[in-house]
Amino acid sequence: MHLARYFHTIRYLKPVQVFGRVWFVCHRPSVRMGSIPALRKMTGAWVSPVARKTAMLSPSRFSFLNEELELSSAADWNNPGWEKLWLYHLHYFDDLTAADAVARTDWHRDLITRWIDDNPMGQGNGWEPYPTSRRMVNWIKWVLAGNLLPPDAVANLAIQARFLYKRLEWHILGNHLLANGKALIFAGLFFDGNEADAWRRKGIAIFMHQLKEQILEDGGHFERSPMYHAQVLEDILDILNMLHAFPQCVFPDRNALLQQCEIAGADMLAWLRVMRHPDGEIVLFNDAAFGDAAEPEALEEYAARLNVMARNRRSSIVYHDLSKFTCLNDTGYVRVDNGDMVAFLNVAPIGPDYIPGHAHADTLSFEFSMGRQRVIVDSGVSRYGEGSERRRQRGTAAHNTVEIDGQDSSEVWAGFRVARRAYPLDLRIDAEEGVVSCAHDGYRRLPGRPIHRREWRFQKGGLQVRDEIKGHFRKAVGRFHFHPDIKIMPAADGCDKGTIILPEGREISWHIEQGKGSLSETTWHPEFGLSIPNKSLEIHFMGREAMVDLSWK
Repeated sequence: MHLARYFHTIRYLKPVQVFGRVWFVCHRPSVRMGSIPALRKMTGAWVSPVARKTAMLSPSRFSFLNEELELSSAADWNNPGWEKLWLYHLHYFDDLTAADAVARTDWHRDLITRWIDDNPMGQGNGWEPYPTSRRMVNWIKWVLAGNLLPPDAVANLAIQARFLYKRLEWHILGNHLLANGKALIFAGLFFDGNEADAWRRKGIAIFMHQLKEQILEDGGHFERSPMYHAQVLEDILDILNMLHAFPQCVFPDRNALLQQCEIAGADMLAWLRVMRHPDGEIVLFNDAAFGDAAEPEALEEYAARLNVMARNRRSSIVYHDLSKFTCLNDTGYVRVDNGDMVAFLNVAPIGPDYIPGHAHADTLSFEFSMGRQRVIVDSGVSRYGEGSERRRQRGTAAHNTVEIDGQDSSEVWAGFRVARRAYPLDLRIDAEEGVVSCAHDGYRRLPGRPIHRREWRFQKGGLQVRDEIKGHFRKAVGRFHFHPDIKIMPAADGCDKGTIILPEGREISWHIEQGKGSLSETTWHPEFGLSIPNKSLEIHFMGREAMVDLSWK
């Protein structure tokens, strides 16, 4: 079984990932420690980037992922008892770009010096390529905001660039490699001379190639996570900011890079507008949580400061007399506006086959808002890494879709692996009837080779969700996960009927016309480090079909 899982995981990888993994593990680059390039004078305008949340609470205390910890010793930079993602954030230095960062300038300068003293070159979490890339960018942003790096920090920044230049994440690709390219562009513009030019050339080659691959025709990021979409959009805007700040740095690909970033930024802004709930925050499909990437509104404001405006030409919009369907055809998401109800339908592949690390087994799931109140929610994500809770949060039962025979629709395993995975089939949008339907083949690996098809039917004052399973199966359960602020009131005779009461008092009725209902206790994870109790309506199939009617006034 384990051999099959490994086979079905590895067979999707690109050769560069396989050979890159071997190279990454075996190769340790040597880095010259001698003279460093001169700094390039900034002759253009650096506009204020997205401001991060305050994370540095004292010279040695930090809050990341809703957890506060004390950096008491040099060993704590790599404390094995702390979560890896928390340690990554510690090494990012995001607080240098926080809204109130100027109040902690002395703390920041001392922390930079402490990091240099405590983290010898190439050792520990801080020298892994991704945190190195994030830290390099933040140190440079800090200087461009008017601060002065000590001479030893300038030298260390150049050494980080030299190290990253030889330590790129070809084995991971995706947003990691894009971040590596971005950091090399930053270093290549911040420093001057032949060595800096080499960093810049490699960074631009990576960044431009990856933008073409990673940004789909509808403007969405190919990993299908709204959170990572927002992160990559910020990367693009940061590159534009750097190009405007150093207009005197002329190189052959400058205009092409500017144009590509402006187009990608405009398309990604438009996509992000579609994938926002009325409360202003992102949809939580795949690995997505609030607070880790920049908020959509902050990205809109940053783009405006750079004169980048969203353009909406790459999504298709279909109207009928009640609803508006906005179809992100390449990403595979559909937004439906029906009065003051908004629904987001996941009819997408889980992501690019060779990078499914942020994918969940959530095919044919959906989210649903009434006004500014989220009603049916994706369970989100609270942690990365190994462990049963990470696996549970990625599993089908944590999403608003159908689980068959206790299996996940895509074989998610470890922290970031997927073996056999679901592919959507036969997507249909009937504007005249107000219907979206789609199937997927994720369960065809099971003995009965079942196919799950879901139909969403939008009506005036109502939504009907009908599920059908073709093929043999033993049991099937559909789930609707409710926002924790929602009050769930089942009928006196059971959970086949009931009322959903919104905080302001509005009511939504549910009626299971096929299947048997029950309520279960579960958790919602809107941010890393948060697990909030909520309820899930479970619809147990009694035959091949199950149907739930939601209605409101």
